[in-house]
Amino acid sequence: MATVNLYVAWIAILAGLMAGATIGTFFHAEGWLGGYPSWRRRMLRLTHVSLVGTGLLNLAFVVSVDYLNMNQAPRVASALFIVGAATMPAVCFLSAWRRALRHLFFIPVVSLIVATADFIYRGLMP
Repeated sequence: MATVNLYVAWIAILAGLMAGATIGTFFHAEGWLGGYPSWRRRMLRLTHVSLVGTGLLNLAFVVSVDYLNMNQAPRVASALFIVGAATMPAVCFLSAWRRALRHLFFIPVVSLIVATADFIYRGLMP
């Protein structure tokens, strides 16, 4: 399953770089999306950063599984790192669109916390 995490990692990193380049073309305009401190603009920046960040978490997971010579990656951690990579930028983007959707942040946050804890428990403390 760690192979899927590797694909997710690089796809998320590429998407994050492309999103950053796209929204970066508008950053010169001070009033864009309500100005620098506006909720929408901050959430779009967080969308692009979360794509790269969750991609790097998936990459760190794959590299760690390989480094530890694990026969099989912890399935729960693997799946939840993927869930986090999909839902964190989605919730960031949706929150920029509708502020009330920020209440969905528990989904990616809990996914990534449980994924990390599961990997530590099953991978680092066998």
